[in-house]
Amino acid sequence: MAADEHFDLDASALRSMHYMMLAHDLAKSPGQYRRGEIVVHDDRTEQVVHTGPAADDVPGLMSELVDSLRTDRGVDPLVQAAMAHLDLVMIHPFRDGNGRMARALQTLVLARRGVAAPEFASIEEWLGANTDDYYRVLAVTGRGRWAPEGDARLWVSFNLRAHHMQAQTLRSRLARAQRTYEVLDDVLAAQRIPDRALDGLYTALIGFRLRRSTYVEQTGIDERTASRDLKALADVGLLRAVGETKGRYYVAGDALAEVGRMVGPSAPIEDPYPSMRAELMRLATDAPVLGSP
Repeated sequence: MAADEHFDLDASALRSMHYMMLAHDLAKSPGQYRRGEIVVHDDRTEQVVHTGPAADDVPGLMSELVDSLRTDRGVDPLVQAAMAHLDLVMIHPFRDGNGRMARALQTLVLARRGVAAPEFASIEEWLGANTDDYYRVLAVTGRGRWAPEGDARLWVSFNLRAHHMQAQTLRSRLARAQRTYEVLDDVLAAQRIPDRALDGLYTALIGFRLRRSTYVEQTGIDERTASRDLKALADVGLLRAVGETKGRYYVAGDALAEVGRMVGPSAPIEDPYPSMRAELMRLATDAPVLGSP
């Protein structure tokens, strides 16, 4: 939607996004603001860790939120997107799915501001791998209630750190993939196997099952040729066949595992704010740990 010149980011657009996310469960009122109070519990302790504003205030607060996204164009996109995420979580306008909506809104704001590269437009993967810290910083920042006058500097820094480390992660992943393809290319050449097998081998190397039908789709060859290729790869130990003919699939063989060792580990990730986690842990001792926003 961000690239559509006719798209208007308003409250109706956000409600439509929410409907798309939760339309599979009409009991959760997809696309509708909540009509009553809402509290968030820590699933581990059952402690109330956040209380949203009154339901009657939600439409006005959401209108203010989208108005700010239209007018505050002088704010750095990463900061504006982080604050949109925070505001939506703290308003908690829906009965369910508020966290998913907040993260989607953050990505949408960045895309609308021209930050569309995936390593910067979404930190969903990084947040998913650092869930406890994500909940801690929300708890420390929100202090259990809707408080727009509160200090959000730690939250913004947390998001900048997440963008930085997610970008490093993808850069390292791409560099390792490039090196892997180079090594695989040399291995196939030495074995006199067509280079069309590269993608299939990479699929197996990163842990996925490779089926003949998938290989046919990847390479555009017929099934008989695909069977010959897969047999040749298994004969030299690059793949290992599992199962009988009808349900057979292939996984990485010993020779392919050796390729992984030749490529080596991914490059280490540098923490741009090395003291942040310690500060967050210290502050979290005085604040409830947010459950599922």
